[in-house]
Amino acid sequence: MLFTSADIAAWIGNLFWPFTRIAAMLMIAPIFGARMVPVRIRLIMALLLTWVVLPLLPPVPVVNPVSASGALITAQQMLIGLAIGFSLQLLFATLILAGQAVAMGMGLGFASMVDPQNGVNVPVLGQYYVVIATLLFLALNGHLALIRVLVDSFQSLPVGIDSLTREDFRTIAGWGTRLFSDALMVALPAVASILLVNLAFGVVSRAAPQLNVFGVGFPVTMALGFVAIVVAISSLLPQMQQLIGEALGAASLFGTGVR
Repeated sequence: MLFTSADIAAWIGNLFWPFTRIAAMLMIAPIFGARMVPVRIRLIMALLLTWVVLPLLPPVPVVNPVSASGALITAQQMLIGLAIGFSLQLLFATLILAGQAVAMGMGLGFASMVDPQNGVNVPVLGQYYVVIATLLFLALNGHLALIRVLVDSFQSLPVGIDSLTREDFRTIAGWGTRLFSDALMVALPAVASILLVNLAFGVVSRAAPQLNVFGVGFPVTMALGFVAIVVAISSLLPQMQQLIGEALGAASLFGTGVR
């Protein structure tokens, strides 16, 4: 059997370029891209996903992978995968920001711990929200929906010269602007309760100046803050469903052909 260079390039590109997009998504996506997940495990997962979805993918253009056009296609596939994973990563950044807002109001802004997913210091309450969000994300099959969005992206953005447009980057930026508003909505019950407590202690300090507001107010504010978090945790499920739906909707703009 004789194999030409075009045949070998087609075989390599048929596996390498989908693998590049999938591996880039797994590198930055939540849960899959956590620092606690070894790089070797991510590579194995990317190879397995590529092998499973390979029969469902459209044909790959016959381009030499080591040429200038092949390098451009590789960079584009990596960019598409990073964009899809980044859209979901903003979801967990929203919850970290919400936890930080609550912690600052309770006086726990100094209490931080290392986030095992990103390897940076985050407020303890932010990590608390992230753990709950991770469990809800897995319970709602968000990881499977993310893989589905990634596979669908090969239909609207097949492997080739075409890549993300300016409108796609504007969509990512627009989803990033929702970060602060969504974080405020998650933290609003606890923040509003803490604000009322602070206002009450402000009135008490004016009525009884001899009272040590700092000595009394700090433990009371912290205790009522925890009570508010426990009471408001029941509303986190519908909020998480909405946030996951919006994040997957932003990521699916690369998988449904919406422009």
